[in-house]
Amino acid sequence: MGKLKLLIDTDPGVDDALAILMAHRHADVVALSIATGNVRLAHTVGNALKLIETIGAQTPVFAGCATPLVLAAADAAFVHGADGFGDTGYLPSTRQAESEHAAQAILRLSHAHAGELVFVAMAPLTNLALALKLDATLPQRIARLVIMGGAVTGCGNTHRVPAEFNIGFDPEAAHVVFSTWPHFTLVDWEATLRHGVAFETMERWLAADNPQAHFFAAISRRTREWTRTRGRPRLMVADALAMAVALQPDIVTRAEDHHVAVELTGTLTRGATVVDWENRFGNAANAHIVMEVDQVRFEALVASALGAG
Repeated sequence: MGKLKLLIDTDPGVDDALAILMAHRHADVVALSIATGNVRLAHTVGNALKLIETIGAQTPVFAGCATPLVLAAADAAFVHGADGFGDTGYLPSTRQAESEHAAQAILRLSHAHAGELVFVAMAPLTNLALALKLDATLPQRIARLVIMGGAVTGCGNTHRVPAEFNIGFDPEAAHVVFSTWPHFTLVDWEATLRHGVAFETMERWLAADNPQAHFFAAISRRTREWTRTRGRPRLMVADALAMAVALQPDIVTRAEDHHVAVELTGTLTRGATVVDWENRFGNAANAHIVMEVDQVRFEALVASALGAG
């Protein structure tokens, strides 16, 4: 049996970088499609190219949507740095992004690898929503869709308390995906909070003598310091958790299947993921919501990606 084939939609971003390292260590990454989110598109594309160069991979990078579908949104540069990679001042990659738009590339690759691809969505869902609007048959050709997004009981990480960043950045795109895709795996922010990595553990991994550990140590320094100053006891690596679930579905030890919708208009709740926990509306479950994973196996995947395990 060959390696798992991944198509990753991402907005690098510190934790995106860790997830991409994991993917290249354990799977065949067909492409990276890039969205605006953690920072603006010029930076997220540049960061993806630099990371691929650092790994020594040949993964193609496709630039996607530069803005959300409908309304402008604030990025997360205050966490990730103005460039998304901790303002490390790295030399830009000599590589270039492909000329094809990310949404078109998603559709083309779904045909080229029909039935094989695991799509890992770690960014606002703008590119995937656009691809779905261009071709509603896309889900028929994707083996699994894993989404990092949402906050299933309303404990989000944005100024709108119930909303998580990826969904809150482009709620209309999330609505398109959640209302169109028959069934997907959802790894939300609250699962991330339950599966943080101890700072001491991460520091030990980052001491490994290899390019991946050195690079991630540099780009994550600002985020690690910011997290400590917020009083959090562990480093939250949301995209890495979603990637672990994509790579090893049996790492999930507890999950629930429910219908999840996206709030679009609430003054205080725009971008919230609304879970019908008791099936009051009678809609078919569209989300396999990850509640718990095997922490030991999760951390082993991360350590391996950093050359520390």
